[in-house]
Amino acid sequence: MAIIPELIYCADGNRKFANIAINEDYLYGAQLPGTVYFPIQFADQNWKKPNRQLYMEHIAKYRPDKATVLDLEHDNQLSEVLSWADEISQFVNMIIIIPKVPNIIPKIPISINGKSVRLGYSVPTKYGKTEIDLQEFFGWANGVHLLGGAPHTQMKLVIDNPNLEVLSVDTNYHHKMAIKYMSFWVHGNAVNPSYHRWWSSLRDVDGVGTWEYDGIYEAFRRSCVNIKTGWENITELPLEKRRAGRKPRL
Repeated sequence: MAIIPELIYCADGNRKFANIAINEDYLYGAQLPGTVYFPIQFADQNWKKPNRQLYMEHIAKYRPDKATVLDLEHDNQLSEVLSWADEISQFVNMIIIIPKVPNIIPKIPISINGKSVRLGYSVPTKYGKTEIDLQEFFGWANGVHLLGGAPHTQMKLVIDNPNLEVLSVDTNYHHKMAIKYMSFWVHGNAVNPSYHRWWSSLRDVDGVGTWEYDGIYEAFRRSCVNIKTGWENITELPLEKRRAGRKPRL
């Protein structure tokens, strides 16, 4: 049976985008504090400007299923990160700890106050990234969560690392591409590949003017559908066969 990660649309502040994602069977997440319009299943924060008190207040208010804590960027932060995790365990079912220090993962507990700990891997973007070897994440009891990045980049990580057990991913990259270019994610076969093989413009596909007013939302909807199909395609082999080295095509 295919193992498809939980797909999370993580963005606050736009009711219509959130509603589209939910209707396409995505979980809804947000960076807190932020404006949310529906119950959230995942919460993240601005890792560059952490505000523990404000973040915890919003976590207590919304009580998401999963939430990240302070990024573990330095050896001397471990006790502080675990303190965040201890506090947040009151309000969530799963804690996501994001290790960015080599050889520190063995020091992270697999549960805190009875709540499972999942490792978070920050997919490389301009916003941030995890630089430690992915092999350090192999075999973690509660799986791995991929934070951010383009859909095809996330999928490639899974294809190239069959021992990486990715059980949840979040992104809003397709939201940005819809707003900026009225483009939607495709499976590497864009109508105009000279622009980008992973993204097709509604103007190229449906003609100029067809989606003059609601184009950004239609582009986003198509991305949601195609991204879900993309994950279904690459996870079509059972995990044990992928671990044996048989890689599905992206």
